[in-house]
Amino acid sequence: MAARSSRHSMQEIEEIRELLRSRQLRATPARIAVMQVLREIQAPVTHAELAERLVPEGFDKATVFRNLSDLTDEGLLLRTELGDHVWRFELANLQHPDQNNHPHFVCLSCGRVQCLAPLELTAGSKRRTQEIGQVSEILLKGECQTCLGTAG
Repeated sequence: MAARSSRHSMQEIEEIRELLRSRQLRATPARIAVMQVLREIQAPVTHAELAERLVPEGFDKATVFRNLSDLTDEGLLLRTELGDHVWRFELANLQHPDQNNHPHFVCLSCGRVQCLAPLELTAGSKRRTQEIGQVSEILLKGECQTCLGTAG
């Protein structure tokens, strides 16, 4: 676990500790590690992807899962299912909660998920969605720049 603390500043660790304590959660090494990795990645990840990074640092898969659940229950993480029946987790935007329900892009080739800035529907799309119901999520699928072979 020493490798993790050398990659992250003490200020970041203290910020995470304070955030956890503000939600009446103990600031355990596993919770801090989960939050650090999610801050670093800045995209929705699966339990398996997160465990792949944390198991070599001494955290077992069950501990990672329990902490994902606890952090989600306390509103620190968002849990999203993007049509493939797999839960993905990302940091909640506590300063701007209205941005937590943002669209995502899923690459159909590599499976990479990226967060997108909030999108505004056109007037015609708004009218059509009002006829259907209420839009709660927007998901775009396609191929990322890397898979298209045009990455810079």
